[in-house]
Amino acid sequence: MIAQFEQERARLRAVAHRVLGSFAEADDAVQEAWLRVQRADTAEVENPRGWLTTVVARVCLNMLRDRREHAHEMPDPVVDAAEGPEQRAVAKDQVGLAMLIVLDTLKPDERLAFVLHDMFAVPFDDIAPLIGKTPAATRQLASRARKRVQGKPRPDVDVPGQREVVNAFLRASSEGDLEGLIAVLHPDVTLRAGRLDVVGARAVAGRASAFRRLAATARIREVLIGGEAGFATWVDGELFSLMAFTVQGDRIVAIHVIQDRAQLAALVPPA
Repeated sequence: MIAQFEQERARLRAVAHRVLGSFAEADDAVQEAWLRVQRADTAEVENPRGWLTTVVARVCLNMLRDRREHAHEMPDPVVDAAEGPEQRAVAKDQVGLAMLIVLDTLKPDERLAFVLHDMFAVPFDDIAPLIGKTPAATRQLASRARKRVQGKPRPDVDVPGQREVVNAFLRASSEGDLEGLIAVLHPDVTLRAGRLDVVGARAVAGRASAFRRLAATARIREVLIGGEAGFATWVDGELFSLMAFTVQGDRIVAIHVIQDRAQLAALVPPA
């Protein structure tokens, strides 16, 4: 079973990350699951892949229930420095930062039921024992979570199209073009940076001066952030921020900014 665990490690880490929203916590969960597998009697396990998933899920659920607060204001998205065809194909399976934020608002049982069933196709009959509910009740939890998730913006899968809109945003910002900014922003766009929340195209565009100063002084690198077009910025040689843009059609519907230094260091390799 240990050999099977190693073969499944990357997928198990993906399960843990989507349940917990933190790579550090996901690594801790996978390590704890590995220790449990070593101690378990697995002679009669008929479905090793499914069994390993439930072991990791049980550890993650305990961590969620014990959690007091996140170490960071934002969950950890997957950051890819390149945007070639291979990365774009992988990006279709990534969970965007906006989605991770919505998942953070769910109750532990709801989050586990939704992630395992909707993202990893685990049957409700297998999820129910983990949370101590019937399969029917577990289905209801996942349904309730799904409704909340579906009500939030989701990015287009066309990464080049996303990038075109984001670059238009950057050009308008650097030129101080207020109307150009409003043109690429959805009327109900949201900007979230730490504890700051700004809603509405004009309100977000009104912060164009900050974007303009950043564009003038920073070195900007295009990245994919959870499958969404975004960029990383360096100021005076130091990583300053990540900005992820959720694009639908030809408008930006959400902007998320990560500036926590410890989190940035863990997400982005040195330039």
